[in-house]
Amino acid sequence: MDFRTYLQHDATALAAAVAAGETTPHVLLDVALARNARVHARVNAVCRLMEAEARAQLAVPSSLAGAPFGGVPFLLKDAVQDYAGVPTSLGSRALSRAPRRAAPARHSAITRRFLDAGLVVFGKTNLPELALKGVTDPVAFGRTSNPWNLAHVPGGSSGGAAAAVAAGIAPMAAGSDGGGSIRIPAACCGLFGLRPSRGRVSVGPAIGEVWFGASSDGVVSRSVRDSARALDVLAGAEPGDPFVVAPPEASFETLAKRAPPRLRIGFTTVSPIGTVVHPEAVAAVRDAATLLAGLGHDVVEAAPDIDGARLAQSYLHVYFGQVAAAVRNARSEGVRDADFELLTRVLARLGEAVSAGRLTLQLSHWNGFSRALAEFHADHDVLLTPTLAHPPIRHGVGDPPPVQRAALSFLLGTGLLGAMARLGWLDSTIETIANDNLRYVPFTQLANLTGTPAMSVPLHWCADGLPLGVHFVGRPGQEAMLLQLATQLERARPWFDQLPDWVLAEAA
Repeated sequence: MDFRTYLQHDATALAAAVAAGETTPHVLLDVALARNARVHARVNAVCRLMEAEARAQLAVPSSLAGAPFGGVPFLLKDAVQDYAGVPTSLGSRALSRAPRRAAPARHSAITRRFLDAGLVVFGKTNLPELALKGVTDPVAFGRTSNPWNLAHVPGGSSGGAAAAVAAGIAPMAAGSDGGGSIRIPAACCGLFGLRPSRGRVSVGPAIGEVWFGASSDGVVSRSVRDSARALDVLAGAEPGDPFVVAPPEASFETLAKRAPPRLRIGFTTVSPIGTVVHPEAVAAVRDAATLLAGLGHDVVEAAPDIDGARLAQSYLHVYFGQVAAAVRNARSEGVRDADFELLTRVLARLGEAVSAGRLTLQLSHWNGFSRALAEFHADHDVLLTPTLAHPPIRHGVGDPPPVQRAALSFLLGTGLLGAMARLGWLDSTIETIANDNLRYVPFTQLANLTGTPAMSVPLHWCADGLPLGVHFVGRPGQEAMLLQLATQLERARPWFDQLPDWVLAEAA
């Protein structure tokens, strides 16, 4: 199989080709490795190659025979998805250099399920340090570029995964989503990205829950059926998991093929934190609303009655606290604070300044958000919003200016940052950081805090050719309904063959 044919197949079709004897896992792996070698300097999607591990996996053909994705090349995200014997760096130079940090002794449940499904893991994808940002620019491995325009970001934190799929390295790749980190890069790179419900996919055994259950693992893909089959592979609790979701009545792959019922869909293009929404993002949602109405759904302008500013504050307090905990844990492995990037150190110091009482108060608001969203879902099956408030930004656009970086570095070095934060003198600065960090991505955190499934669907391309996905939020546990809707949209407006011009040219 050559690259042109490889690009014409999704993961489901590649597995079928292997099963039918039309190609072999060895050939597919060679194509994937050659493709990564060709585009790595431009895209920088893969931060760790695992060719030896992939070859060892292929040496046991029985592990692939009859599996849902038997023989399909695949990439893990270099985060929670531990692979036994291979370091997990979380995009961090500090963790990569930790003198007492050992490679995991066993696979995470996620990795084991991917391997049991016959996926051939040949590398890990790039992400921002500690998966903290909506862009992928770690000092440790360098920035990842958007294949649609190399001067622009691919989103984050699963930016390497999305860039790898859009560049044709793999037909789908693993991601995780704690604040939009599957949906944001899917929207930036013209891909489909589903964030499963809280508890649908286990992150054990080393971890019970990520970010108090706000994070879920899944994939970015070029087809809905790949994501549905991948969810079948991943779904289900492990012993000791804190959340368990009832299984669907049939496989997600089967349910995704069924036509959705006539749905009541509420849409909004208003930023929940009052920031500007780009006209392209507004146009994307309004066009999707027109398409949905034409497909027979009831579509009205409506939004949940939720204080978006309070939700952002709750999210960021958890965000700060989790960074502080990660940095503190790293110290026990011999890491120095100075080894972390400046923004990570700032966020950790802010997290250290948040009292347990204040964090608990912020966590208590999650219940209110969930109940308000449930009230909305009592009258509307789905919420439709932009995935991003702005088309994919250029590299460096969201970076702190040099003056701000110098000020933060000074305050960190003198110890004043933590003291000022504890005294409340930095509240306005924290609010500014919040708006600066969330102004391009204010719509995705709602699903994380409420534990609901959500997806970004590639229905819109901007005037300059960049993709811009639209965002759907469903009721808890109703991934099947979202997948049915996505399949209907995929048939009405196919996107599988929508790829960057230079990728298509190299496949010609």
